[in-house]
Amino acid sequence: MTKIKLYIEEAFNELVHKVSWPTRAELQSSAIVVLVASLIIAVVVYLMDASFSNIMKFIYGMFY
Repeated sequence: MTKIKLYIEEAFNELVHKVSWPTRAELQSSAIVVLVASLIIAVVVYLMDASFSNIMKFIYGMFY
C-alpha cells in the first residue's frame, strides 16, 4: 500500500512542479491551429471522395 501512496505523491509532485503547462493564450492558439487543420483535411478528403465517385460513375457508365 505504501508503494501506491508513494507513486501518487511522486506523480502529483511531478505534475505540479516539473510539468510546464501552456498559458490560456497558447492553448487557444493551438486549438485554432488544430481546428483549421481539421477543416482543411476534411475538405481534402471530401474532394477526393467526390472526384473518385464521379470517376467511378463515368467508368461504370461506359459499360452499361
